[in-house]
Amino acid sequence: MSTAAFDPTPAGHGRTVPPEAPWWGNHLGELRWQAELARLLVDPVYHGAGVERGDGAPVVLVPGFMAGDVTLEVMRRWLVRMGYDAHGCGMVANVDCSDRAADRLFEQVVAHHERTGRKVAVIGHSRGGHFAKALARRAPEHVQSAISLGAGLDSPFDISTPTRAAVHAARKVHALTSDRIARNGCFTDTCRCKFTADFAGPTPEEVPLTSIYSKGDGVVRWRAAIVPYARCVEVTGSHVGLAFNRKVYAELARTLAAQTREPSSTLKGA
Repeated sequence: MSTAAFDPTPAGHGRTVPPEAPWWGNHLGELRWQAELARLLVDPVYHGAGVERGDGAPVVLVPGFMAGDVTLEVMRRWLVRMGYDAHGCGMVANVDCSDRAADRLFEQVVAHHERTGRKVAVIGHSRGGHFAKALARRAPEHVQSAISLGAGLDSPFDISTPTRAAVHAARKVHALTSDRIARNGCFTDTCRCKFTADFAGPTPEEVPLTSIYSKGDGVVRWRAAIVPYARCVEVTGSHVGLAFNRKVYAELARTLAAQTREPSSTLKGA
């Protein structure tokens, strides 16, 4: 696959699919996330009705680009109530160098594995989904399953033009504050960091990868989330709203129960 890092420049080689023509997305439509959150809070799935319970499996949640743990706090608290040992990853804003961020996430996953004696499920929203995929390859002995919400898994820059502009701005800041771009090509399509090898490499068969996407996504082209090596699940809704989507929550419950349950565990719905 491509050695592309988090830069909007298409690499256009290997298995990576270069982004299509400029696309402005539907950022106004992304305001739907507020209605999606309101709908979730009154939905039976949020209150656990008919939801398969976890058996204490550890879960780490990784937010999207420019977002922090707070954006996944509703999901984290729900997972805890559903029987999971769910944790944020300590991000205030997901804009750091991909390699540094992946190293910190790897350390957290290992720590949760050692603390609980159980492999960790990683759920990533948008850019967080890129990290979930990369961690699955880097640490299959520590990662039980990886779930991506609205992330391009072969073409991570198949995103709207305004989002590309934000990525470009982040790259400029990194170029002014670090020599990593000069040394390793970080935030460019020639990045040579370990994260790139993990993201671009094959996902281990023993770590199931699930890609949840919406054709109504106004930030990431939904086709970029469909890859042959993942179980791809379609829902309806916005990109931002994937963090609050009742259909996503129902799918998370099914997927996590199936992929993290220990053989002796018995799950019960409410």
